[in-house]
Amino acid sequence: MTKPSTARIGIVTVSDRASRGEYEDRGGPAIRQYFEDVLTSPWEAVPRVIPDERPVIEATLKELCDEGACCLVVTTGGTGPARRDITPEATEAVCEKLMPGFGELMRKVSLEKVPTAILSRQTAGIRGGALIINLPGQPKAIAECLDAVMPAVPYCIDLLGGPFLTTNEDRIVAFRPKK
Repeated sequence: MTKPSTARIGIVTVSDRASRGEYEDRGGPAIRQYFEDVLTSPWEAVPRVIPDERPVIEATLKELCDEGACCLVVTTGGTGPARRDITPEATEAVCEKLMPGFGELMRKVSLEKVPTAILSRQTAGIRGGALIINLPGQPKAIAECLDAVMPAVPYCIDLLGGPFLTTNEDRIVAFRPKK
């Protein structure tokens, strides 16, 4: 099987209000803009805006990873302590492997900015050949968290057999072990 040359990246906004059109989705566009600024290799966004419903989140993640051929799926929203915040649980349910270091690093970086970051439950995991990363909902926090973990994302995608991601090294230097 040959590697795809264009990376497909799922961008999932988890928000009851945004999914009903009552609230402008700012998280999904912030993620897209981030990748437009950072990635230099070919990629295409596969966006979704869905409600905070666990079966819908799980089905969306499965669809993007299994049928949508996404090598990376990034979610925004649903990572707090409120009753309807269930994105991490849905992510954990569909992943074969959890990648706790992503959440640990994102919280560490966020805690340097705001003390309430300890309330965030970002996580990450692997489903098939895709890396799924849960981000907070605020655009500023999205960029801070992605800046923290992005150096490791291209190599993780390599290890999963995905497309070779390259970055604008003036913004983010992707780490790959020396051969």
